[in-house]
Amino acid sequence: MPEVEILIGGRSFEVSCQVGEEHYLQSAARMLDAEASVLADQIGRLPEARMLLMAGLMLADKTAGLEDRLREADDRIAALNEELRELREAPAPKPETVEVPYIPEELHESMAELTARAEAIAGHIEEKTAG
Repeated sequence: MPEVEILIGGRSFEVSCQVGEEHYLQSAARMLDAEASVLADQIGRLPEARMLLMAGLMLADKTAGLEDRLREADDRIAALNEELRELREAPAPKPETVEVPYIPEELHESMAELTARAEAIAGHIEEKTAG
């Protein structure tokens, strides 16, 4: 079993761990050391047991907050998955009917004829008023 030296709050500790877990131990020690450093900056030098207890409690508080956020995220994911399942299982909406107006060809011809007449009358009026 490997022995790993870790540094927490300016103090060195020898800790045993399983083979291959040294990296995880070093990572955990860095997190604990960060909390111990905050305590040392705020309070000053503490007895070793008290420093480790307080730093551990601060980490536990952060962990509890992260667990709450994780639980909320898991609940939100479950709700979204349920909503998605319901949407997938719901029957497709009925197609929307769109009415397109139909203008008969005779009306097109009549409108074109009326337009031509109106333009002719307008041209005739322009000639009389200009001359």
